[in-house]
Amino acid sequence: MSKYGPTRGEHLFRLIFSIFGLACIGVLFAVQGVPRGAGLVEVVGIAGAFFGGTFVLSARALLRKGQG
Repeated sequence: MSKYGPTRGEHLFRLIFSIFGLACIGVLFAVQGVPRGAGLVEVVGIAGAFFGGTFVLSARALLRKGQG
């Protein structure tokens, strides 16, 4: 185990936070519909990339730490 970098608990928090964020984006689409113009870039592009990337990286780190 490396003494540097996030712990397993921090990765788990990031995974849960990203799932919650992606769920909020889904609820936003269900209630308001898909935004147009700059809102589309902000919601889908920036927030979606942030929460999606955090989800993928945290899940991958948890799976890798679970095997080792």
